[in-house]
Amino acid sequence: MLVLVSPAKTLDYESDLNFKDFSIAQHLADSEILIRELQTKNPDDLSSLMGLSEKLSSLNFERNMNWIKPSKPGENARQAIYAFKGDVYQGLDAHSLSKAEINYAQKNLCILSGLYGLLRPLDLMYPYRLEMGTKMQNERGKDLYEFWGSTITSTVNELAKDNNSKAIVNLASVEYFSVLKKDKLNLPIINPVFKDYKNGKYKIISFFAKKARGSMTRFIVQNKIKTPRDLEDFDLDGYNYSESDSEENTPVFLRKN
Repeated sequence: MLVLVSPAKTLDYESDLNFKDFSIAQHLADSEILIRELQTKNPDDLSSLMGLSEKLSSLNFERNMNWIKPSKPGENARQAIYAFKGDVYQGLDAHSLSKAEINYAQKNLCILSGLYGLLRPLDLMYPYRLEMGTKMQNERGKDLYEFWGSTITSTVNELAKDNNSKAIVNLASVEYFSVLKKDKLNLPIINPVFKDYKNGKYKIISFFAKKARGSMTRFIVQNKIKTPRDLEDFDLDGYNYSESDSEENTPVFLRKN
C-alpha cells in the first residue's frame, strides 16, 4: 500500500546520521518556481504571509535566498525521513528502522510538502518553511493547492501503480491531504482514526493522533502491510482496532490508558 504523511515544522539537521543512501526529489523544477516567488519577499512579507516571528522570518528569508537544488547530503541537506522531527516522526522513529525497512519505506511512503510537493523518504531537502495551506499567489493560481494539486495527484497514481498498491493509506493531516484531487485517484483511500479515552468517552486528541499516525506508518513498513484488512492488526502504543466503531475504509483504533 502507498502511505501518505504530512511533513513537520520542527526539523533536525543536528543529530548524527550515518545513513548514506539518498535520492533526488522528483519535482525540483516546481520547487524552483516557488522559491523564485519566495525570493521576492522580504522578512516582513514572510511574517505576514506565514504568521512567523521576526526571528523565524529572518531565518527563512536567508534560507530562501540561499536555496539551490539539493544534490548531495551535507550540513544543509538531509534525507527527508531524518530531517523532520514533529509528533508523527516521533511515532515513526526512523533512526531505529533497519536499512531494509528504510528501503521498503522508500517505495511505499510519501511525505507531502508545500515546497517539494511530494518527497520520498530518502529525497534530499534543505530546511524550509512553506506549509501547504499558505495562501501564496503563484503562476498556477491563488494558493499551493492550485499549484500542486494535479502534479501530486498524478505522481501518487504513478507510484501506486508501480508498487501494485491495493489502496492509499491517508495518515496525513487535512491541510496536506486536501491537495490531492480525490476524484482523480485510482485507488480506494483508507482513513485510519485514532481515539483516546478521556473524561468518560473516546475522542481524537491531536497530539496523540499525530504520534499514532507515525506509529502506524512504522507498523506498515516493518510488517510490509499489503491490504487494508491487515491494518486491523495494528496494536502499537496500546491502540486496538474497534470493529464496532469502524466503517468501510475508515478503521477506528481505540486506546484506554
